[in-house]
Amino acid sequence: MRIGVPKEIKSDEYRVSLMPVGAEALIHAGHEVVIETQAGAGSGFADADYAAVGAKLVDTHELAIRDCDLILKVKEPMPEEIGLFRPGQVVFTYFHFAADSTLTQACLESGITAIAYETIKDKNGHLPLLTPMSEIAGRMSIQAGAKFLEKPHNGRGILLGGVPGVAPATVVIIGAGVVGTNAAIIAAGFDARVVLMDTNLDRLRYLDQIMPANVDTIFSDPHTLREYLVQADLVVGAVLIPGAKAPRLVTREHLKQMKDGAVIVDVAIDQGGCVETSRPTTHHQPTFVVEGVIHYCVTNMPGAVGRTSTIALCNATLPYALKIANLGYEKAAAADPGLGEGINLVAGRVTNSAVAQSLHMQYQALRK
Repeated sequence: MRIGVPKEIKSDEYRVSLMPVGAEALIHAGHEVVIETQAGAGSGFADADYAAVGAKLVDTHELAIRDCDLILKVKEPMPEEIGLFRPGQVVFTYFHFAADSTLTQACLESGITAIAYETIKDKNGHLPLLTPMSEIAGRMSIQAGAKFLEKPHNGRGILLGGVPGVAPATVVIIGAGVVGTNAAIIAAGFDARVVLMDTNLDRLRYLDQIMPANVDTIFSDPHTLREYLVQADLVVGAVLIPGAKAPRLVTREHLKQMKDGAVIVDVAIDQGGCVETSRPTTHHQPTFVVEGVIHYCVTNMPGAVGRTSTIALCNATLPYALKIANLGYEKAAAADPGLGEGINLVAGRVTNSAVAQSLHMQYQALRK
């Protein structure tokens, strides 16, 4: 199989979908690997590193996409990339279709098979290819929130941990999954007062036992959420429904009751955001203000730490890339039903029920 690795062209994206060690593994398995020049530079991997293991370097985006059978990417394809796709190609990347009907329609019309990192499941029902980036985004959410709480960024002028004699900031985290748990760990390490909210009592019981004393686990209902949003200096939106659009839990009316200069980091923005007023932003223009509340809604937060993110991502994705390349996506999905959960589109059909439901499109089960 001919496998293409184009350079990511989304704004401020420094990750690459395949490390040299992964290229070597695919080549050893009998596949041809085509890498666009400078694809790994943002993550610290030089062209020479890929050439040394036998990968073929090409100097245009088109050559890394058009004639390849399997395309490995990190972020959703840009319009100019979709124009290079051809029917029958397999594209393996983060898609987040539920939040973007335009992207979904364009990929349907291209005729590709779209395998989404974010909906693949392991034998325990977990999301192994979403987890590493969720860990990074959760940790980064506190870094970002601490920065934008500073007065030069129009924040409240609050130090997360306070100092002796001065109360710490209140950090409210909505969602106690991977993102929320990692955000809570970092916020607690800053000595903030942390409120971790979720509707899963079993999850809250578990986290209550392992979290530091400055983390309170709270059951989330509309009244309790409103009560803590009013107190919050920093809010982290960490809600996830796999494959589906995120529920809008924080409304504009909530913002009107919050403190001026408070910060919201909506990590759920890839899936549409869990804050009514959220809209996608970039690392170069990361924030905007609504009702006096600073919104940070960068859609590729882990892209800023390209080296860490690439290594964490590729450690998780390579085994699946090898399965797809060695067996073809249909046999790979038959052998691993969890991988089949990642197949969102096939030849103009929506084959993931959550995506179809979110976008009000017809769902057709994958034929194995």
